[in-house]
Amino acid sequence: MIVREEGEHFILISQPDHALLSGECLMHLEEVYWGDIVYKDSVIYAAYQHDCGWQAFDQQPFWNDRTNHPYSFIDFPNIPKIVLYTQGIQKIQKKDDYAALLCSKHYQRFLATASFPEARSFVLQEAQRQEQLINNLTYFDHDQLEADFSLLQFSDMLSLFVCMNRPGTTDDHIHSFFKGGISIAVSAVSHFPAKYAISWQDAEHIVMNPFPFSRAFSITLKQKRIAKTDIQQQGLLKAYEQAPLTEQTIWITPMDRSVAIS
Repeated sequence: MIVREEGEHFILISQPDHALLSGECLMHLEEVYWGDIVYKDSVIYAAYQHDCGWQAFDQQPFWNDRTNHPYSFIDFPNIPKIVLYTQGIQKIQKKDDYAALLCSKHYQRFLATASFPEARSFVLQEAQRQEQLINNLTYFDHDQLEADFSLLQFSDMLSLFVCMNRPGTTDDHIHSFFKGGISIAVSAVSHFPAKYAISWQDAEHIVMNPFPFSRAFSITLKQKRIAKTDIQQQGLLKAYEQAPLTEQTIWITPMDRSVAIS
């Protein structure tokens, strides 16, 4: 779950809805950034599905009694998080080996330096899975995998920027994750930009430079706005279930507004 606190309300966005935005963003990427397009559809599928393991968890969010906030993906306990990571990768693997390879790398890096036994087991498990998935592929290029992984990272970070910041927020109040813009690691074979300036122009427009998309485009953010008083009176689960799912249209545009709008 992605959680924002806004005064007397919490804004909750499910991880699958966040991932949906990731996939939508990659659908608009300039063709030049795809490089070897053998697995283009798989990369887009990975973006759309990379958080599918959270599906059941996010239907009934958990309350963090230490912070008096709903648990977010950031502070959710690590051991159950490993369970949902594993379930998500397994679900994707049933449909697409290359997408599963990307998602396995995506989650493995979160725990690569963790020292507790379950994390070490997960990292080893995913290394073995990745080796098996690579052997299953009819075509594989390591440099291209790293380039495709950069695209998944980028789409994830762009969607998180949308979800973790209040629409229209000023740069002074942007989430700490994005104080320096968006930065990703890129491979030697990729022409994809490694860093982006990004900010809210107003409550409906995000501007970026450089702009890696073919044209400006809109996405639909789905979220629930839950009053803290409802949580106090009814508990988090009931308040979440009863809160309506709302939608907001947001445009991703270049800082140079001369790029066409779709």
